[in-house]
Amino acid sequence: MRKKIVAGNWKMNKTLQEGVALATELKNMLAAEKPNCEVIIGTPFIHLATVSELLKDSVIKVSAENCANKESGAYTGEVSAAMVKSTGAEYVILGHSERREYYNETPEILKDKVDLALANGLKVIFCIGESLAQREANEQEAVCKAELQGSVFHLSAEQWKNIVIAYEPIWAIGTGKTATAEQAEEIHAYIRKCVAEVYGAQAADDTTILYGGSCKASNAPELFGKPDIDGGLIGGASLKAPDFKGIIDAWK
Repeated sequence: MRKKIVAGNWKMNKTLQEGVALATELKNMLAAEKPNCEVIIGTPFIHLATVSELLKDSVIKVSAENCANKESGAYTGEVSAAMVKSTGAEYVILGHSERREYYNETPEILKDKVDLALANGLKVIFCIGESLAQREANEQEAVCKAELQGSVFHLSAEQWKNIVIAYEPIWAIGTGKTATAEQAEEIHAYIRKCVAEVYGAQAADDTTILYGGSCKASNAPELFGKPDIDGGLIGGASLKAPDFKGIIDAWK
């Protein structure tokens, strides 16, 4: 049975104190009412150690939003996969469209990041998805397949078990536009088919594929009701505990 997951991606939001307050609020909410899925929060680097310690005995797992494509050394301002792991975080989000676009992260760079994350015992939430122009040109399948081939399809079957895929149509991130549940399901099913071609039907069936892109409590039940959508990677709605809890409750 593949894992159902609701993961939050805080992006560049929340001071350390605000982040601790949010994590505490979530922890208390989910202690009172156990979730029906795995819950992950992706926080900025400066929060990781404190929030991981805070959530150590809770149902919430912690993720970094990025890691370096180098092991260690003279890379001022970078944070390695080993450093992320040492904070107590279990996951790292890689390949997010914002990193690809604003920080010129290429498939090769992302491949190195994925390899280092896995080598250091982290699980990877790997993001793929097309822009509006690509969607309008009906290139969404080709784009998703190329992003998988470029950065993760070189992994062994054993390594693949530590990969979660997040499909994020770039045109639906923070725009208020959401892919319809049908559009999302169609591409999730296609992604699963691509995984099956490389790793076999069983591995594909075991792979968790999340939807990201203006997912909120109001549309989560319909999205999560589709057979190939296993949860969400949530941006804005993960910054307020009640909003995030509303999405987690879609699995009830």
